[in-house]
Amino acid sequence: MSYTLAPALQTALFAHLGADSALSDLLGGAIYDAIPPAQPPATYVLIGMEEAFDRSDQTGHGVEHRLTISVVSNAAGFLAAKTIAARICEVLDAPALALSRGRLVGMWFDRAQARKIEGDQTRRIDLRFRARLEDD
Repeated sequence: MSYTLAPALQTALFAHLGADSALSDLLGGAIYDAIPPAQPPATYVLIGMEEAFDRSDQTGHGVEHRLTISVVSNAAGFLAAKTIAARICEVLDAPALALSRGRLVGMWFDRAQARKIEGDQTRRIDLRFRARLEDD
C-alpha cells in the first residue's frame, strides 16, 4: 500500500468536520489545510501533518495514517481552544467518513499537545489521530 488514500482521507475529514453544526458554531467554518493567508481568523482549525505506514497483509492492502489536526487561537487562555479540540475529538469518535476511495476501518485518538507560541498570544493544540484504511 502507498499514499494513494491520503487525498480521500483528507477530503472526507474536511467534509466531516465542516458538517458538524456545533463545531461550525465555534469556528464559523474556519477549517483549513494550509495556514490562512495574511489575516487568519482569530481561531481556526488546520488539517495538517501526517505520516502513513503500510499495513497490508494477506487479506488485502491497508495503510495507517497518523494525522495531526491543530486548533490555533489567539483568544486569552486555553479554554476556547480546548473547547474546540474537545468537540473535534467528539466528532471524530467512530466517524462514518465517506471516502471517495477505500474505506475507514477505524479512527483512534492518539495524543494531544497544548502550548503557547513563544513571544505571541497564540495558543495551539495539536491533536494526533490514527486512521486505519483499506483499499477496495
